[in-house]
Amino acid sequence: MSTGTITKIAGPLVVASGMRDANMFDVVRVSNARLIGEIIEMHGDKASIQVYEETSGLGTGEPVESTNEPLSVELGPGLIEGIYDGIQRPLNVIRDMVGNNLTRGIEVPALDRNKVWHFTPVAKVGDKVTGGDILGTVQETDIVLHKIMVPPYISGTIESIAEGDYKITDVVGKIKNDSGDYEFTLMQKWPVRKGRPYAKKLAPNTPLITGQRVVDTLFPIAKGGVAAIPGPFGSGKTVTQHQLAKWAEADIVVYIGCGERGNEMTDVLNEFPELIDPHTGKSLMERTVLIANTSDMPVAAREASVYTGITIAEYFRDMGYSVALMADSTSRWAEALREMSGRLEEMPGEEGYPAYLGSRLAQFYERAGSVISLGSDERSGALSVIGAVSPPGGDISEPVSQATLRIVKVFWGLDSSLAYKRHFPAINWLTSYSLYADTLGTWFNDNVNSEWTALRARLMKTLSEEAALDEIVKLVGMDALSAPDRLKMEVARSIREDFLHQLAFHEVDTYTSLRKQFIMMSLILQYYDEALKALDQGADIEKLVSVPVREAIGRFKYIHEDNIEEEFASISKTIKNEITDVIESEEEF
Repeated sequence: MSTGTITKIAGPLVVASGMRDANMFDVVRVSNARLIGEIIEMHGDKASIQVYEETSGLGTGEPVESTNEPLSVELGPGLIEGIYDGIQRPLNVIRDMVGNNLTRGIEVPALDRNKVWHFTPVAKVGDKVTGGDILGTVQETDIVLHKIMVPPYISGTIESIAEGDYKITDVVGKIKNDSGDYEFTLMQKWPVRKGRPYAKKLAPNTPLITGQRVVDTLFPIAKGGVAAIPGPFGSGKTVTQHQLAKWAEADIVVYIGCGERGNEMTDVLNEFPELIDPHTGKSLMERTVLIANTSDMPVAAREASVYTGITIAEYFRDMGYSVALMADSTSRWAEALREMSGRLEEMPGEEGYPAYLGSRLAQFYERAGSVISLGSDERSGALSVIGAVSPPGGDISEPVSQATLRIVKVFWGLDSSLAYKRHFPAINWLTSYSLYADTLGTWFNDNVNSEWTALRARLMKTLSEEAALDEIVKLVGMDALSAPDRLKMEVARSIREDFLHQLAFHEVDTYTSLRKQFIMMSLILQYYDEALKALDQGADIEKLVSVPVREAIGRFKYIHEDNIEEEFASISKTIKNEITDVIESEEEF
């Protein structure tokens, strides 16, 4: 074990001498208070350490002790429903021990060592196993079946394995190989900065259904895809991520609050246990892991929190689950990088961020993907990553936003002007994009309706044409438009207000199935087509835009999923009848 002495303290950065035998990214215990830290730079026998706890009161000459192990997370039963800080310390356990405020130097295992789990073997004595093979299962919650896997890089023949009730540190079996016997428990460890291996990466060709119309219809994300949500203060980044966490069609949700305000994490902690998962009918927390690293916690721990979260997510991906990871927000993580870089006296890059900002972001996002997991059963899992970006003043030309946009394939650009108009989610349909849209279009056509991509294209075209016409309206007024253009403006308004606007806190409108989204598109465009025909036959534009059925189209989003087919048929018929009445009234006149 390598030991040294503190020679310099600069906020969360501590420099220790006499550390020649230590390695990069080793976890160390700093001072007599045994604060946890990690070596991030080595110069001769001097190690620069980022400390994940408050360093006030430390003095030079105090000891530093290396554990000779990298920063790792404990992976096993008990992760689900867990609430951890950035370095996987269980916050609820710490609160029970020392109260509401974190105490420095506290050492608490991430997973409960006393809880007993029932292990059911899948493999049997004599089976040959390799890394990733499933040895057995533990029913962790009513929703999640936790699969106990052979750790990567371990292989051999099972010498013993037994069903029973075990604590996570109890030996449940033994694997024999050339290098000796490997005794396995319900828990394994994995270094956070190293991506967990997989057999093969797959093309992202299945959508991650979110129930949010602007996302699923206009800017879809694939399972195993990466997306960014940049937006200024107050534009709804956090609520949008909450919605995605609640409703996304994922088996497991990992939510990382990285440097966010404490009250926002409190909202998550209060809401998630009460929310009923629409897919299972159980509490949403029964498939959720929370990493809470709020803005008042030590800044260096923000840097670790995203790695802690994505390593846990990869572990569940390896079991064959679809995992959705929400990182809120990567800007706060980048600010932690910038602060540590400044204290290390590194040459600053653009706006003071370190030169390696882009590569660090890429290393994080590249760990997403749809994969074939290790193991002989060729199970597939997916890890989708959705990162919020908080550019100062909403200016996405700043380095974090630009570096993120070079990596991700989906950009949901939040717009403060839409937020001020109370249009939520405030995703700007003119600036946002999804590079998965064409690939996923085939899936939507095959699984929802063959006209899906055609209707989506018409919606996008109408919205872009409205933006061009809006310039004319601002100059000379609505009356200067021709009747077809006036109708186009009205239909675009209907798309914006009746389709894209979605109430997160309305019990029905908060989630929209793909079938309902298709029907809503169909009704709006059916009205448009029928009204255009009526204009050709001399109908009055004022009467066409004021037909009562438009109110029914607008209120369709509040119709319960059980009644949508019946209501669709009724409104569709009413559209034809009312527009026919307008035409006939003109002919009589």
